Amino acid sequence: MTSSGPNGHRPDSAVELVPEQVAELAAEISETRSASRRKKLARRIPELASRSRQASVRGMQAGGKASARGVQAGGKASARGLRAGSQKSVRGLRSGGQVALSRLQASSVYAGRRVQALGRVMSAQVLELAPKIPIRSAATLRDQYPGLGADELAGTLIDTAAKASAGIGAAVGAAAAVPFIPTAPVELGVETLSLVAVELKLIAELHEAYGMPAPGNTAQRMLAYVIAWAERRGVRLTTGGFALAMGSPVRRKLERRLVTKAGKSVLSLAPFLTGAAAGALLNHRETRKLGNQVRDDLRKRAAEGTSGGR
Repeated sequence: MTSSGPNGHRPDSAVELVPEQVAELAAEISETRSASRRKKLARRIPELASRSRQASVRGMQAGGKASARGVQAGGKASARGLRAGSQKSVRGLRSGGQVALSRLQASSVYAGRRVQALGRVMSAQVLELAPKIPIRSAATLRDQYPGLGADELAGTLIDTAAKASAGIGAAVGAAAAVPFIPTAPVELGVETLSLVAVELKLIAELHEAYGMPAPGNTAQRMLAYVIAWAERRGVRLTTGGFALAMGSPVRRKLERRLVTKAGKSVLSLAPFLTGAAAGALLNHRETRKLGNQVRDDLRKRAAEGTSGGR
């Protein structure tokens, strides 16, 4: 991955990934029908995180230096505050309250900007990742699952994708059970993008199952599926085509969805294997819910098309 995203924003070193590896591994986990093989493949997710260990350590070192400077500055500010407070003047107390309020507001603004930055970084990574996800065509799916109608095939795809997501959550949670704080942000980033890759593949193949693939080349189709992922429904064609311009409502929705996804993935990092169970359960439920939402939308549109209302 390059050191900066398409909009010039440099990703956090703690979540730098190799999109090709994440995309291919997520696809393998999604397509396997063997529970034992799915489990084996899912264990490679934390391995991808460990390959970014050095980048994480560099980020921690830089953060440590910044924290040390912050502690020193905070200590000086506290000392000055104590001296001012000892004067017990109403004016001093009022001033101190204003300073405290100002700092609280500044902290809130900073936290908000950090969340926004995380959303921008992850959306850039997803847009880089998406075209690299292997998608099975309708013909390939019919060959692999002969005799199934569209609804039955969709149900099978949702089931296997949900199991894949559960396996990823369990694998990351099991790895996190061994205390390894330095790579926790990396594991979180790898898990989140792996889950998104599984769900993007599911959305794309649901469209294939219902004979409604997005138009265009690979990049254009996958962009359409990224938008569908953010909006929790089937692809919608517009006169302006597909776009995810920085600051656009759809781009902001994508960023919010990714930040929420990352927040839920934190459960997988809980200690003593509780994270493995929680991550597996939550991921399974979330992927199944998304798949059902998209399938229901496509099924409705297919019925409307059959009756001439599409």
